[in-house]
Amino acid sequence: MIIYCICYLASYLFALCGQDSLAGVTLILAAAYLYSYDYRRTGNLLHLRGIFSVSWTGGQGIAALQLSRLQTDWQLETWICFFLAQAAFWLVFEALDRFMGESIVGRPGKAWQKPAARPLYYCILGLSAFWLAAFLIEAVYLGYLPLFMQGVPHAYSEFHVRGVHYFTVSCVLTPSLAVLYFLEGGSKSPMKNLTVTVLAVLSLVVPILCVSRFQLIFAVAAALFTYIAYTGRVKISTVISLAAALIPLYVLLTIARSHDVEYLNGIFEMKNEATPIFISQPYIYVANNYENFNCLVEALPAYSHGLRMLYPLWTLTGLKFFFPELIYFPIYIDKTELTTLTLFYDAYYDFGPLGVAAFSALLGAAAFWLVNHLGRIKNPVSYMLYGQFAFYLALAFFTTWFSNPTTWFYLAVTGIMAIYCYWSAGDRNI
Repeated sequence: MIIYCICYLASYLFALCGQDSLAGVTLILAAAYLYSYDYRRTGNLLHLRGIFSVSWTGGQGIAALQLSRLQTDWQLETWICFFLAQAAFWLVFEALDRFMGESIVGRPGKAWQKPAARPLYYCILGLSAFWLAAFLIEAVYLGYLPLFMQGVPHAYSEFHVRGVHYFTVSCVLTPSLAVLYFLEGGSKSPMKNLTVTVLAVLSLVVPILCVSRFQLIFAVAAALFTYIAYTGRVKISTVISLAAALIPLYVLLTIARSHDVEYLNGIFEMKNEATPIFISQPYIYVANNYENFNCLVEALPAYSHGLRMLYPLWTLTGLKFFFPELIYFPIYIDKTELTTLTLFYDAYYDFGPLGVAAFSALLGAAAFWLVNHLGRIKNPVSYMLYGQFAFYLALAFFTTWFSNPTTWFYLAVTGIMAIYCYWSAGDRNI
């Protein structure tokens, strides 16, 4: 942590002197060091503190490079908030690890007395029935599929039937279940194995038909993280193969959303106009979120005292329809097309720097609990929960995951399936 503090101060001073490249590279190196520290100590590729560090501080380093004309010099309070987010997470995790940790490396725990493939199979069937029915309802009710709409950049945003869409997007959980099913041995019945494979493939087709690049990436990444959490390892060739398969699909969905290169470059406003789109697009999708946080710091007139982060409660209970003032808060961003935020945007909106530090500390405590129990997991669905949490932390720079109703819907569905597997096992221990 001392090395991080030194690097952070150096990066801040470089930024003050206008040395953006040095400021960014310093933070990127600090992020790499923080991840390597946790990996070398535990051997856990998905160590949650390491994942958060490389995402949050590494993302800040990328943003600090200032490669777009959209970016401005950050306020001192912004720098303080970014530091508090990393420091609170790291220190709370460290304190809990020293007093309560058991240094358990992420490997599968003792198997249940009964194989888990059977309950997982029924989980896959049940979940698939819900998202298939929900998708068909939306397609029939709305009368179109976003993939086949031409010249409509926001077709996916309009492909929603209130209350139904949560079930449609739950398809992204099926690949993770399928991974667990086959890791648990699958079935002696070729038909059951084929059914699981077909449903897993169909669950990836739905995001494509909906033109949702994010849902497609979520489904694949969550499945990969679940696999790593379960096995404790992954082949580099597997990661490369998945990336190679995703890239053409990502490009296809980008074209289907009527986002051509000229349109995107016009939005990104890179200082070097010759920057290739395959560099400028991921860059701006990371960097501009930190810029939006700085816009919030500059423009926010008053804190919302918890109302922003309780948005999932207002939505999932339906209270927002009776009391719309609960959710009526303007969003402060630097460009209307770039609406993604950071994990701590709403925490600052509610309580300022104190909110950022407190929320990050809670995440650090939750991460410690998950990492500390990883080696004792017996319920396979718990690996899926770990994989989801790892994914959220891996994209800490992207959006306010835990004030998003969909995140809590995914966690609730995962929890229900974990309980079902718990009661279906002979040796019940989640």
